[in-house]
Amino acid sequence: MLPSRYFIELTQPEIATQIKRNPLVLLPAGSVEQHGPHLPTGTDTFAANVISAAVAERMDGLVLPATPFGVTPMHMPFEGTITFSPDTYMRVVTETCVSTARHGARRLLILNWHEGNIPSLAIAAEALHREHGMSVLTVQACYVAEEMYGKTCNGLTHGGEIEALAVLAFRPELVHLDRIDYSSDHSHGHRMDKLRRTRSYQPVLTDIRSIAATGWFGSPQHATIEKGQRMLADIADAIAREAAEIFTQLDAVQGGTAEIKQLRQAG
Repeated sequence: MLPSRYFIELTQPEIATQIKRNPLVLLPAGSVEQHGPHLPTGTDTFAANVISAAVAERMDGLVLPATPFGVTPMHMPFEGTITFSPDTYMRVVTETCVSTARHGARRLLILNWHEGNIPSLAIAAEALHREHGMSVLTVQACYVAEEMYGKTCNGLTHGGEIEALAVLAFRPELVHLDRIDYSSDHSHGHRMDKLRRTRSYQPVLTDIRSIAATGWFGSPQHATIEKGQRMLADIADAIAREAAEIFTQLDAVQGGTAEIKQLRQAG
């Protein structure tokens, strides 16, 4: 048994043995951005990491040491936000995963919690598959959480209960629910979030204040450690189950890494 699922906590022989046994690596994708007075700026990164580790346990994979930063210019009006440009972010993601591919990793599960990363991750995933022969699946874990817990947590809101639960499941000492003293208008926040999350129409918003004047909205006051741990287990179970099925389907139609590389070279 591995002492940890986190790549950076393991020795070289442990990593080599694990990749030979199961060439699956997981890349957490999050961000560093303001989340109001009650949640840390690393909320999205913490969520991606803890869910990735739980999924890795279920799928027997390794969690890569991803950058904590994401593409988040939308939050720059508030202190505490650090953003990459899309080009920089795509290069970091690609070069991180290519290194593991060279050592034998064939399956890549990208687990994302930050919506601003989605376009860049899509381009990076395409390159990792076509240019480097990896079988790639990207999971929008924040949307999985919304599907499973949105009805009981007042939806997926920036700084709301779902995000508070994700941090409580990983680093509860970083959650300060006693500091909640304001929240932006919920009806406006939900209306704007719905507007930008439709499949057909996708407007570009100037910054988070277009959604929430205070930088966050939601009702996190009911979040508890126990509920956070339950949410983590439920999400990890769902992702592991679905991802395993998808990778099996991909293997059946795409073949192994060698075949993918041959097709790329022939093209």
